[in-house]
Amino acid sequence: MKYKIEKIDQFLFEIKKDESLHMRVPARIYASEKILQEIQNDKSIEQLINVASLPGIERYAIAMPDIHQGYGFPIGGVAAIDAETGIISPGGIGYDINCGVRLLKSKLSFNETEKYLDSLLDLIFSLVPSGIGRGGKFKFSKKELNEILKDGVNFIAKKGLADKKDFEFIEEHGSYQGADPQFVSEKAKERGKNQLGTIGSGNHFIEIQKVEKIFDEDTANAFGLFKDQVVIMIHTGSRGLGHQVCTDYVKVMNSKLEKYKLKLKDRELACAPFLSKEGQEYFKAMAAAANFAWTNRELISYQIQQAFFSVFNKEGGLKILYDVAHNIGKIEKYENKKLIVHRKGATRAFGPGSKFIPKTYEKIGQPVIIPGSMGSASYILKGTNKSEKESFGSCCHGAGRHMSRRKAKKEISFEKLKEELLERGVLFRAGSKSGMVEEAPEAYKDISEVVEVVHKSGLAKKIAKLKPLGVIKG
Repeated sequence: MKYKIEKIDQFLFEIKKDESLHMRVPARIYASEKILQEIQNDKSIEQLINVASLPGIERYAIAMPDIHQGYGFPIGGVAAIDAETGIISPGGIGYDINCGVRLLKSKLSFNETEKYLDSLLDLIFSLVPSGIGRGGKFKFSKKELNEILKDGVNFIAKKGLADKKDFEFIEEHGSYQGADPQFVSEKAKERGKNQLGTIGSGNHFIEIQKVEKIFDEDTANAFGLFKDQVVIMIHTGSRGLGHQVCTDYVKVMNSKLEKYKLKLKDRELACAPFLSKEGQEYFKAMAAAANFAWTNRELISYQIQQAFFSVFNKEGGLKILYDVAHNIGKIEKYENKKLIVHRKGATRAFGPGSKFIPKTYEKIGQPVIIPGSMGSASYILKGTNKSEKESFGSCCHGAGRHMSRRKAKKEISFEKLKEELLERGVLFRAGSKSGMVEEAPEAYKDISEVVEVVHKSGLAKKIAKLKPLGVIKG
């Protein structure tokens, strides 16, 4: 189905509220003309219009330039819903709850590390398990797992596995208040119990990078970034535990639609009133899964620190720039109204003065970490006050797929991909050839174009471009 899409600005498009489509608010899309044409090849716009029909949705259903078809909600979608009268939807947060990105900064330059990168990549690959279902070396009792779900990184700090100095630079300080493990099923806990400290599969990765280009020297200095600096990016989430939490509550909420007289355009939008028993139980389980994911990235960082220390000694000590979620639901206030903001494949991008960002960055704005696809550039940006006014403090979370995994496996040769990565000077380690092919750069939109949209639209501003040096995939 084709929709009437009006151009509001150079990089902003709108589908007006249409009661015949049951829309309660307009749908807005941040995109270039090229991206807009491309996304009409899947169901992502239709999904965005469906989101605009949800009870309690405020102002707009919003899509970022990395939008692509997801489960119920499009990936790259933002929906802010009245916390008093509206709903909460697991599909609007995603199966991989608190899939997110962390950047670790070293003090070393590319020239100082170049001849050791192969050894460093090997060591990290041996220490941090990757791949479907892979468990890690960290074993926690049932009681300890419940403590992690409740308190996040605070718990592992007591075990000497995390540095409390890190916490300022983790969204929610790595501990989402209100999390309650009693609402996480035993099946979810069983799936996740051995997966802490592991990256999993799909688009998750650990990548050694260098700062290739700086766009804003003052902000880069404030963020502790410099030209040719070696950094490490971690991209992973809540593994099997978060997936099961979403699975469990999609089923629960679908069974209660009649109870709450909810008529949905798509059953994948399964939801419940936020203040209902089911809504609150999901929210507390989602927060617990988010704590699991922050703990996971903290334990991965712990292992990377060990590898870095082994190869470079203390001189290369790693520090967190920031750790940000991009599949999560947050209670936030806009125009004095309390909203439950669903960000699915979207990241916070708060500007200077926000109470939600580290004091270190209070006058600058939040670091926004946008990973590229395997072998392509990644970007560091800073959030803006404009994003808080226009997009509920949100921007894109990555490049966004334009080719399905199935199509990528059909059309992309592993040998050609391997050759291309080596030509670009990118070392790699992977658990499977098919996993590599699914995540080839050709399967994704052009990250530079996506980032240019959010930069020029003012949702976030470019600070630095990062070049991949070595990547570990599941």
